[in-house]
Amino acid sequence: MGVKGFVEGGIASIVAGCSTHPLDLIKVRMQLQGESSASAPAPKGGANIHVKGPPRVGPVAVGMQIIRQDGARALFSGVSATVLRQTLYSTTRMGLYDMMKTRWTDPETGNMKLWKKIGAGLIAGGIGAACGNPADVSMVRMQADGRLPAAQRRNYKSVVDAISQMVKNEGITSLWRGSSLTVNRAMLVTASQLASYDQIKETILDKGVMKDGLGTHVTASFAAGFVASVVTNPIDVIKTRVMNMKVEPGQAPPYAGAADCALKTIKAEGPMALYKGFIPTISRQGPFTIVLFVTLEQVRKLLKDF
Repeated sequence: MGVKGFVEGGIASIVAGCSTHPLDLIKVRMQLQGESSASAPAPKGGANIHVKGPPRVGPVAVGMQIIRQDGARALFSGVSATVLRQTLYSTTRMGLYDMMKTRWTDPETGNMKLWKKIGAGLIAGGIGAACGNPADVSMVRMQADGRLPAAQRRNYKSVVDAISQMVKNEGITSLWRGSSLTVNRAMLVTASQLASYDQIKETILDKGVMKDGLGTHVTASFAAGFVASVVTNPIDVIKTRVMNMKVEPGQAPPYAGAADCALKTIKAEGPMALYKGFIPTISRQGPFTIVLFVTLEQVRKLLKDF
């Protein structure tokens, strides 16, 4: 039973991740808009200088800019890292959540209390994120690469190349850069996404609003995606910037950590900068969550006899 939960969650996560990858890429590019040169290496012999970035543009404009600059295929930059990330991170979190849900569900009512769902999500998300952080760093860097001038791009060929280059040039610890942010974000995402989906689905079925079918799954999953987006966007912005920063040998990193990045971001761009990329976040999180849970429900039906 436990293994099946990992397989079902893994399949659904990979399908959802690949199908919404372009939206995730646009979200990353938007989260980096307006970032000062603090994230770039300092010029030799001088300190970092704050240079105001280009005007902020919306998700459609960002998408069109990517296509004009690098072609439509560029919308899938870093998709190999997405597949690895979903395989490591989402398979782990979905499987663990399913195991805890099976153990903690009341046998009489067939339901699990909300606080237990949240607890299961926090635990499963944290463990899954720790496993998937190297792929997460690779994905962020590959997605962000196209916004840099050609001479400054990392030009990773694949997620394997990205990981090997990071280990070679920055040390193995670079694979877990921003891991505290990744773990915190994953705990919040999993708790808000999985717990709210189960809770909303149960409420719909208990109230008799809809039967257990596609309509219920789509409604519950979209609501869960919205909740997850609101809860996690600020930490997602900081995570993206910390993972994407360049650290030159012998120089202090642009950000000392998550708190330092948050303070510098707010000081330079205002508090609402923490919700930068929210439209593409909800635009991606909504479809991702719908595809995730609709696929999961269908995979469960296919594998119910195994």
